[in-house]
Amino acid sequence: MKVPRRKLYSLVGRRLFSSTLRRREIKHLLELPDRIHPSYHETRGNDLLSLRWPSPPRNILLVKKENTSETTEAVLEFAQHVHATYPSISFILEPAPAYDLQTLLPFPLYTTPQETTTTPNGVCLSSFLTQKVDLIATFGGDGTILHASSLFATTPSVPPMLSFSMGTLGFLNEWKFPEHKRAFRELYMSGSPSARHSILSPEEAASSPPVSQNATHIIQSKEGWPPNLGASLGPTRAARVLLRNRLRVAVTSPGREVITPPALHALNEVILHRGASPHLTHLTISISGRILTSTSADGLIISTPTGSTAYSLSAGGSIVHPLVKGLVITPICARSLSFRPLVLPAEAVIEVTVSGRGKQGVGVSIDGVDQEKGVGSGMGLRVWGESVGRKWELGKKGEDWMGGVPCVMRGNSGEGASGDEGWVGGLNGLLKFNYPFGEEG
Repeated sequence: MKVPRRKLYSLVGRRLFSSTLRRREIKHLLELPDRIHPSYHETRGNDLLSLRWPSPPRNILLVKKENTSETTEAVLEFAQHVHATYPSISFILEPAPAYDLQTLLPFPLYTTPQETTTTPNGVCLSSFLTQKVDLIATFGGDGTILHASSLFATTPSVPPMLSFSMGTLGFLNEWKFPEHKRAFRELYMSGSPSARHSILSPEEAASSPPVSQNATHIIQSKEGWPPNLGASLGPTRAARVLLRNRLRVAVTSPGREVITPPALHALNEVILHRGASPHLTHLTISISGRILTSTSADGLIISTPTGSTAYSLSAGGSIVHPLVKGLVITPICARSLSFRPLVLPAEAVIEVTVSGRGKQGVGVSIDGVDQEKGVGSGMGLRVWGESVGRKWELGKKGEDWMGGVPCVMRGNSGEGASGDEGWVGGLNGLLKFNYPFGEEG
């Protein structure tokens, strides 16, 4: 459905009509400064991590649900607010929405050329985005988050993601759009001098020398944050982040060699399925080099803890907390009553080989996107968990964390808080966990 332009014009005010064509042009995102990488740190009494920017973020990627006037209006309102309050920030969009919105905003938008080649999972080439995007804001449902994550499917480092629930299902979305000013301010100011002491432990904070108000202004001006912008956030309002584990998947040859480098990352799951064929798939499953079983089924799901509440749950799989590092194997209509879902450690390497008994290849879907080429007889998939943890645990230097998809969470961020509030609320409110029969919601 096409959005009435008169309605959209009202969102941008008079500035639209006084703006020059130059200010509304589309530019290549390679003109933007390089990406700023935040760090993630543990805090006392909190399961979530604190985000710390070394300097203010400058480039934000906006990802919206397609063909909805509500998300279009939200993106325009959000972009105008951010541009007015944080004028140093530039906006990146995918080619199609960038060309749709360029005349509705009084400042340039950045994107990649529309003729840019695509990755094997059918999304725009992500190399430019990896170099330039500081943070991501999504406007839609869980599918919009999965799409935004897929734009970084070939890279181990994903920018922090701020998600507004405006879709059919919002189990992964933390924020309501009316909270967008507060949410973005918390994310933008996280790590600034006015919020940085919230990352320190009480002992470190007590031993830190006091800083006068004027001195703080000097530090903020030197490092680039607007003076007093984060003063009202209080001492414990650094942005809290949940690192959602991804899985990695690669296609293997009959000789078990990887034939599709680089391996792709998936936030939810990878699925082997029979597609349009009426025949069952015949699969052999190995775990860390040892054969587990062979099965005849409609398909097989290998999901992350985040994906355990998606297709895997519908197929009878276990619900796994997002802070658990693991993988879930769930059969789809197996020809057996004893093939139950399995929860494995994230370090396990799962290999699924297509048996020669099948009459044709098996389809492959990654985070809901069917791959152009399936997996033929004798070929297979190799799936393993992404490394998420402290850098020194992963062979790198540093105490901060790395890996996963950093999702900005809402709720209480003080001592004793945890990442359970949104997850438990989603189980009860959206999934109706242990919901009694015959009672109204």
